[in-house]
Order: sequence, then C-alpha cells, then structure tokens
Amino acid sequence: MKALILAAGLGERMRPLTEHTPKPLLQAGGKPLIVWHLEKMEACGIRDVVINTSWLAEQFPRTLGDGTRWNLRIHYSHEGPTPLETGGGMLHALPLLGEMEPFLLVNGDIWTDYDFARLPRAPAGLAHLVMVDRPQHATHGDFALDGGGHVRADGANRLTYAGLGIYRPQLLQDWRSSVGDEPGTAQNPPRFKLAPIIKAQMAAGAITGEHHRGRWTDVGTPQRLNELDTTLQRKGG
Repeated sequence: MKALILAAGLGERMRPLTEHTPKPLLQAGGKPLIVWHLEKMEACGIRDVVINTSWLAEQFPRTLGDGTRWNLRIHYSHEGPTPLETGGGMLHALPLLGEMEPFLLVNGDIWTDYDFARLPRAPAGLAHLVMVDRPQHATHGDFALDGGGHVRADGANRLTYAGLGIYRPQLLQDWRSSVGDEPGTAQNPPRFKLAPIIKAQMAAGAITGEHHRGRWTDVGTPQRLNELDTTLQRKGG
C-alpha cells in the first residue's frame, strides 16, 4: 500500500510561524509534524509515500530527502504556487499513487496516536474515514457515523473527520458530477475540494468509517501547536 500526505496548504492561520516554514514541517515533541506520520507509515509496512507540495515546496526534499532514513521511498507531487485543494491535490497525485489500489491519506497538519496499522487495507466502499470527537473549535462536527459503520452527512452524533483514511482512486472517476463548475475546476490541473465528492458517495452508502477515541490534534493555530508540543514533551510522545 502507498500513502499520500497532504502538505500543500499555505498555512495562513499559522503565521508568522509559516512565513518561512511549511506547516507540516513545524516541530512538535522534538520532530516535524510530518515525521510522526512517516514513522507510523514505516511501522505499518508502507514503503512508498507521496507528499503534495506548494508553499515553500523546496523545504520538503531538503528536510526529508528521499525517505531512506525511514526505509521509505518519498515522491513529491508539486502543485505549483497555488495549492489544488484536497480533491485536486489527490487527483494530481494519482499517477504516483496508482490508478487501482487503495492508499492511505493523512493531512500533514494533524497529530494523532491512532495506529495506522488498524486501517483496513481494502475499504468496503470507496473510502474509510477515521472520525474523532468534535474539538472545541469545531462544535458542529463534519459527519455522522451510523450503527452500521457508514458515514452520513447528517445524524444525531456528529463527529469531526480526523484527516485520515483509506481511499480508492475510483472515488475520483466522476468527480465533476459532484463538484460542478466551481472556480478552479476548468484550470489545468483542476483545483477542487474533496468534501462534495465524499458527501455524494455517502448518500450511496459507499463511505465507511470508525470513531477514534484517542488523542488527536488539528494543528491549525500557533496556540494549538504550542499545546501539542508541551504535551508531547511532557509525555515523551
């Protein structure tokens, strides 16, 4: 199995920290956020990792190299000066990920104690998402998880998408029917969000999920980064 780390964001809410450092390369617990992911990938047997880049893209190969130190092969999917959003970034990376086999996807700006080895190697549908309890800064939640393990757009117990899951490339086969003519879709390569596609497939019962009740942080502000760093330094990761 291959993996995709989404690392192309501009990190605007993290400034001034991200003026000279991409958010996934900011440190917490003595190492860059993205390195926590690379270590988990090595531990669960993944060998090929694609990292999409845009803002300060040159810093990723300078810091991470080709992945040899983690027994990985890192491939970079550069999107140019403007990120292609989550859906466009995934589509742009598919030639490196392969057109047939499922792959692990994780946001480069989260931290979690979730064991990547727990993820299904082949999801029952088009994607399997890890969900977490709603953090204080996201009170409404993203999706609901029903009793059969399917992710729904609506429901009583709304959870937050953890930015982690297993995806099939086939999810993007008919992406235009879900995204429509949003700005950016006509450019080459196209820029579009993944959420509308996920929601469309939820209605067909093609998205499964699970509720992770362990530790998870969306490192979206300098304060959250500082809190995470303090916690990891105190607990030793």
